[in-house]
Amino acid sequence: MGWEGLSANQNVTEDAPVVPGRRPVIGHTAAMLRRPLRFLSALPAYGEVVKIYLGPLPVYMVTGPELAMRLLAADADNYDKGIVFDKMRPLFGNGLATSNGDFNKRQRRLVLPAFHRTRVTAYAETMTRLAQESIADWRAGQVVAVDEHMQHLVMSIAGRTLFAAELGQDVLDEIQRSVPDLLDNVLVRAFSPRFVERLPIPGNRKFDAAAARLREVIPRAVLAARQAGTDHGDLVSMLLMARDEDTGEGMTDEQVHDEVVTILTTGAETTSVALAWFFHEIGQQPDIEHRFHTEIDQVLAGRPATLADLPRLEYTQRIVNEILRRNPPLILMRRARTDTTLGGVRIAAGSEVAVSQHTLHRDPRWFPDPDRFDPDRWLPARAEKLPRGAFIPFGAGARLCPGHLFAQTEIAVVAATIAARWRLVPVPGATVKPRLAATMQPNRLPMTVLPRH
Repeated sequence: MGWEGLSANQNVTEDAPVVPGRRPVIGHTAAMLRRPLRFLSALPAYGEVVKIYLGPLPVYMVTGPELAMRLLAADADNYDKGIVFDKMRPLFGNGLATSNGDFNKRQRRLVLPAFHRTRVTAYAETMTRLAQESIADWRAGQVVAVDEHMQHLVMSIAGRTLFAAELGQDVLDEIQRSVPDLLDNVLVRAFSPRFVERLPIPGNRKFDAAAARLREVIPRAVLAARQAGTDHGDLVSMLLMARDEDTGEGMTDEQVHDEVVTILTTGAETTSVALAWFFHEIGQQPDIEHRFHTEIDQVLAGRPATLADLPRLEYTQRIVNEILRRNPPLILMRRARTDTTLGGVRIAAGSEVAVSQHTLHRDPRWFPDPDRFDPDRWLPARAEKLPRGAFIPFGAGARLCPGHLFAQTEIAVVAATIAARWRLVPVPGATVKPRLAATMQPNRLPMTVLPRH
């Protein structure tokens, strides 16, 4: 095979520079897991394509937006999902997160209608209702664990939008029980050598037990939904009704199961963490909080938010974008199908290639003073100057997360609904810092709730 993507005058190097700090056996894994933001933010200083080691495994890291878009969009067909997705396949099955090639494209065509804007309108009503219910018993001065509250709320929304209430209460209960155990351990498991997966350590036991419980309960609900044979207005109904335009075939129960697990474990985590950081960040900056509350009062006047309100909640949506900039998923992995080049670096077939949204989203070339929380970065005149690929919280190209509209709607609707009634105030002396799980979660987030009116 030849080296693809070369022009006659393109300079090609034999290999990418290795990032300093590589350790014997463990490579850069410890540094990345211990201080991920510092490690990933430093990568552009070493080149547009650099090499890190996850244990003994070399990984080419893309550090700029142009090459990120080439990897994820323009040349996407040259790459499969990478090793992280291989290691998640026992949990996810062969869903969108882990599948490749024509099967992945087929599944995407079948899944996309479930997240069409018309369906999201109906899901938004569930988001509003459950957000209201979740804060109904709050009392003035009560201290709430906001990170745990948001995770519970988002899991409830995920369960209710996936499964009609009459079919899935046992599934809803199991989601609340099991998915947090998966999310707390998924990233360390994905980045660890395979022998670590077999060690009888607490994280492995929790992960394996949670995965086994979901594999038992979700198929029962999928079967019940298929036997009912009606559209209950939920995601599972849409997945069951979807038909391939070319063949007329739908998904098997196993394929529906795999997509349900994928939605639960990849979508819910990003949303719950974003909501927790949303209230933490505005609680730290009174001027931002004041502007947010002023907009909420002008648009909602104390009532819950709906999807129809979002176009007028402009500042709220700028806060959402800034939260997604600062707290995206950690890394997107790919594997080269053939010998190719990227940024002048030879990439051999089978090589692991990756891009980190944290690296892109905290690059001072595109985001001056990147550690500062600034929703006004997303004023239209400023945002339109960003290069394509500088902001990709949900990926890019043909493999853009199909639930991105669902997630962005959920964050804005839930945050606005809560803020219409309550102000969340930081607890003095509580140290809040990011910890690494599937995403960068708050280590803890106690906040005092005070009535707005």
